[in-house]
Amino acid sequence: MTRKLFGTDGVRGRANTHPMTAEVALRLGAAAGRYFRRDGSAAHRVLIGKDTRLSGYMLENALTAGLTSTGMNVLLVGPVPTPAVGFLTRSMRADLGVMISASHNPHQDNGIKFFGPDGFKLSDEAEAEIEAILEGEVRLAQAENIGRAKRIEDGRGRYQEFVKTSFPAGLRLDGLKVVVDCANGAAYKAAPEVLWELGAEVIALGVSPNGTNINDRCGSTHPETAAEAVVAHGAHVGISLDGDADRVMILDEQGRVADGDQIMALFAARWAEEGRLQGGTLVATVMSNLGLERFLDARGLRLERTAVGDRYVVEAMRKGGWNLGGEQSGHIVMTDYATTGDGLLAGLQFLAEMVRTGRPASELVRQFDTVPQMLKNVRFAAGAKPLEVASVKAVIAAGEARIAGKGRILIRKSGTEPLIRVMAECEDPRLLESVVDEIVGAVEAAV
Repeated sequence: MTRKLFGTDGVRGRANTHPMTAEVALRLGAAAGRYFRRDGSAAHRVLIGKDTRLSGYMLENALTAGLTSTGMNVLLVGPVPTPAVGFLTRSMRADLGVMISASHNPHQDNGIKFFGPDGFKLSDEAEAEIEAILEGEVRLAQAENIGRAKRIEDGRGRYQEFVKTSFPAGLRLDGLKVVVDCANGAAYKAAPEVLWELGAEVIALGVSPNGTNINDRCGSTHPETAAEAVVAHGAHVGISLDGDADRVMILDEQGRVADGDQIMALFAARWAEEGRLQGGTLVATVMSNLGLERFLDARGLRLERTAVGDRYVVEAMRKGGWNLGGEQSGHIVMTDYATTGDGLLAGLQFLAEMVRTGRPASELVRQFDTVPQMLKNVRFAAGAKPLEVASVKAVIAAGEARIAGKGRILIRKSGTEPLIRVMAECEDPRLLESVVDEIVGAVEAAV
């Protein structure tokens, strides 16, 4: 069974344009409600969280209407990070969790992600079944069985207390000056409060959401904002989150950026030393740098690669029994603590390492030398299939031949935006640039 509506991370698109309309959200809510009420029992609940986008109000109400129409009782927790929805769904014994967010995308976009009762994102198969229900006639509840909606006022507080339990007992952040950029998104209250409660001196950025400024020149996709603040305030470290706070970039005291690969290398090496790294394996996607793989090999550890998307990282981790994984983009998944990527939790683990070792961030964020890597995106129109064009295939094949033995090429369609992503790694920077530019040029000519 294939999926048409769902992408690599739920349903996503431009607000008030198919599929991110109130009508589709209502039907999607009803279909999801029916999927989780197939056993016919009466007591069913679903938890809904969101980030700070203006369109979140519209989608929240539409989803609530659809879900209650099938007899689901809805718990509304308001703006919370995506990992909070995973945690609260399991903690509050809900049958389903929903996060309304388009993550790092601009405010015009939005998305809907589903979590199962175990707090993990739904499988491709479950999403396909929900789509199949949506495409048919959704069976609604009898009038007396329509669900209720209730707002949960302390959902964020529950999540904050949980996140603090991941920070090692006996350690505090006293004396550390920390810049945290919340991207005017879902963690705009949670992240600064947690850091302050653990003893840090907090310089908070991106904490004034207005519905349209989420990810706007701030957050993990614009780490230069936090970098400038780190240098200006003489901070020890910066933590830059994205709009739904499931990913993080770390800035050292000089404002230099460390991506997810460097952070995963740090955690993997530490956990291996402590005997905590299950199976001696780190799970990452095909986008992670070759330097990370070499770093792990040198320590007798292995890298398990997956398709792009933190959900595929988590699926591989669960299947293999591994407990650490993530993406170069900053999703860090630690299943000892959470069911999905958690930027704040990862930031706390990095701060704990600073406190434990007494080493500055600049030493901790440079775990390995990266192999030169280049990524360029080409936007394409709906319906276009540039990767199927013969001339594009020929240029890609030629590029692969030129770079063989010196690096690798990865070309894929984005699962969240109409983009072709052209990525390559090569020890020879000039050859790398030449190969990427040729492929990008061919794709651009085909769109």
